[in-house]
Amino acid sequence: MIKFGTGGWRAIIGDEFTKANIQIFAKAMARKIKNEGLEEKPLIIGYDRRFLSKETIYWSCEVLAQEGIKTLFVNRSVPTPLIMFYMMKHDLPYGMMVTASHNPALYNGIKVFTEGGRDANEMQTRDIERHIGEVEQLYNGGPIETMAYGQALAEGLVIEFNPLNEYLDNIINQLDIQAIRDAGLHIALDPMYGVSQTSLKTILLTARCDVDLINERHDTLFGGRLPAPTAHTLRALQTYVIDYRCDIGLATDGDADRIGVIDDTGKFLHPNDILVLLYYYLVKYKGWKGAVVRNIATTHMLDKVAESFGETCYEVPVGFKHISAKMQETNAVIGGESSGGLTVRGHINGKDGVYAAALLVEMIAVTGKNISRIVEEIKAEYGALYFEERDYTFSAERKTEIYKTLMEDKRLPDLGESIKNVSYLDGCKVYFNDGGWISARFSGTEPLLRIFCESSSEEKAGLFCKTFAEFLQL
Repeated sequence: MIKFGTGGWRAIIGDEFTKANIQIFAKAMARKIKNEGLEEKPLIIGYDRRFLSKETIYWSCEVLAQEGIKTLFVNRSVPTPLIMFYMMKHDLPYGMMVTASHNPALYNGIKVFTEGGRDANEMQTRDIERHIGEVEQLYNGGPIETMAYGQALAEGLVIEFNPLNEYLDNIINQLDIQAIRDAGLHIALDPMYGVSQTSLKTILLTARCDVDLINERHDTLFGGRLPAPTAHTLRALQTYVIDYRCDIGLATDGDADRIGVIDDTGKFLHPNDILVLLYYYLVKYKGWKGAVVRNIATTHMLDKVAESFGETCYEVPVGFKHISAKMQETNAVIGGESSGGLTVRGHINGKDGVYAAALLVEMIAVTGKNISRIVEEIKAEYGALYFEERDYTFSAERKTEIYKTLMEDKRLPDLGESIKNVSYLDGCKVYFNDGGWISARFSGTEPLLRIFCESSSEEKAGLFCKTFAEFLQL
C-alpha cells in the first residue's frame, strides 16, 4: 500500500513508484476531492527534473480528467514552493508536486498540499491512504479508467500554464532590491542539477548581481551525488567560491525547497547556522518582532537568540507541516529545520530555498557585512554550540527492536550527564541540565535512524552520538 512519510509519498522507481501506483494515487485524490465536494475548483500539479516526473503528470492528469477533475499543469520543471505559493494566492484546495526532494536519484514521489498551500497533515494523509486502500480493493490490480491526455487538453480538463513570473515577482517585491543592486555582489549558484537555476538566477540578475552557475544542466542522476546541499555534496561550490572570490555560494536541493550555503571564506554553513543568521538579521537589523519555530532536531541557539530579544522559541515534531502550523498559531518571524528547510512570515506556508537564498543576499547587502563576519558577531554575543548528526541503516527486525528499546521500554544509555527531562514527542530526545541534548528518531522519508546531538564541545557531541549508537547496537 502507498504510504506517506514526513515529505509525502516517496518510493524507489520501478519498485513501488510505478505507473499503476501513480494511477491509483491519482484516482484516490479524485475520490477525496469529490467526496469533499471540491471538484469545482482545479488542482494544480507540477514536477521536478527527476526521471519519470513529467510522465507522472501525464498519467495523473489522464486519471483526474476521467473523473472530471480539472488540472492546472505547470508545463515546465519548477520549484516545489511555486506550487505552494500559487495555491495560497489563488485559494486552491489541493495541489500536487512530483518530486522526491533530496532523496537519491533512484527515488521519486508525490507531495500533496492542502488549503493555503500547506503540506498535508496527518489527518489528510491518513484520509488519502484510506482512499488508496479503497481504490486498490475496488480494482484489485485491474486497469484504472483514463482519458487520453490530448482529449483532456482539448476539453479543457487539463490547462497547461507557467506561473513562474508571478512567483518570482512576489519574492522580488519582498526584498530590498535597491540595497542588493548597490552592493554589487558576486554570487556562485549550484542548483545541484535541480530546478532552481532559472528562478534564483532571475531574481539575482534582477538585483544586478554577478551570477556564476555550476551543475545547472538536466541530469536525472544528479551528477552521481545526493541532491541534498551538504558539506560533502557542495565541495565543488566551495572550491568555486574560493577560486573566484565570490561573496557567497548558494545551493538548493532537487526541488529547491531546501538551501545550502558556502560563506565568503569557503566554509560550509550548516542549516542551523542559516536559520540563526536569518532570525538574527530579521529581528536585529530589520526590527521584526516575534517568535521562532524549530523542530526537535534543530539547534537550541535559536532559543538563545529569541530569549535575548524577549521572544520565544517553539519546538515541534519533524515535518514542515508542524512548523508552518505553529508559525501561523504564534505569528512567528521564521521557522525551520536542521535539514535546510525554512520559511519566513509573510511568505508561503512551507519551506522555500529560493526565497531563503534571496534573503541571505539581502542580508549581506543591507548589513554591509559578509556572512563570515555576521557569524562571528553572533558567536561573540551568544557563544558556540556544536551540532552532530549521524544516520544509521537497519533491518526490519532491528527496527522493531530499536523502537521497543527507545519508545516502549524507554531505556537510555549512560551518557555521563545530568538529565533535565526526556521527551517522546517525536522519537526520543534527552535534554541535559547544561543545555545540551541528544535525540534519536526514525526518518520519515528513508529507512534510517537519525541521531542528533548538540553540546558545548565538538568532542562531547561526537562522543554522545557514538555512545547512543553503540547502546542501540547500530
